[in-house]
Amino acid sequence: MVVKSNAQTLSEENYLKVIYRLGQVGPEKISLTSIAEALNNNPASVVDMLKRLVDKKLVQYEKTKGVKLTEKGRKIALLVIRKHRLWEVFLLEKLGYAWDEVHDIAEQLEHIQDHQLADKLDKFLGFPLYDPHGDPIPKANGEMAITYKTMLANIADNKTCKVVGVKDTSTTFLQYLKKLEIGIGTKIMVVEKIPFDDSMVIMIGKNMRTTVSKVFAENLLVHE
Repeated sequence: MVVKSNAQTLSEENYLKVIYRLGQVGPEKISLTSIAEALNNNPASVVDMLKRLVDKKLVQYEKTKGVKLTEKGRKIALLVIRKHRLWEVFLLEKLGYAWDEVHDIAEQLEHIQDHQLADKLDKFLGFPLYDPHGDPIPKANGEMAITYKTMLANIADNKTCKVVGVKDTSTTFLQYLKKLEIGIGTKIMVVEKIPFDDSMVIMIGKNMRTTVSKVFAENLLVHE
């Protein structure tokens, strides 16, 4: 996926990335409102940006059908995501940054305009399939590893699972996971589900037993 995206501004790349992510959430059309909410921006600014992206043939937009990336726009969005997730791996594994620190720094590094950088970084890191949060890293041809994951909330009593990702990448949630010594690959056993509030008693690894909330269990992604 060799795409020279130096014709795009940082804001344009962020829009393409958000539109791509919204398209992965579900089959519903991507509306101006959903884009504005995702970017914490006002609808008028979104309309102006979409006009620019349509002129550059990066998106298609019709009021009745919503917003859709063109093939060119999709390739650029995947390249930005590819760089972001590779930088997260680099920051965590090579520079010693914490799980909850890498996202914000990668947000800045993902816009470096060198089309060879992603491929060289990928090779240097040993071609990782997933970023530190369990999300698949797009390869040079745009393909991504398949992930088989479900929420911890869906795991039955007395079942053991392995952490493969998170839905909530906020600093507060990641710091809480760090406090509980939970990371990618951590084994968790569901001891008991509590019907009153859907909280769960879990065993982390072999030694730590604790109770977590429904919100927690719905934001931790695992594989049985």
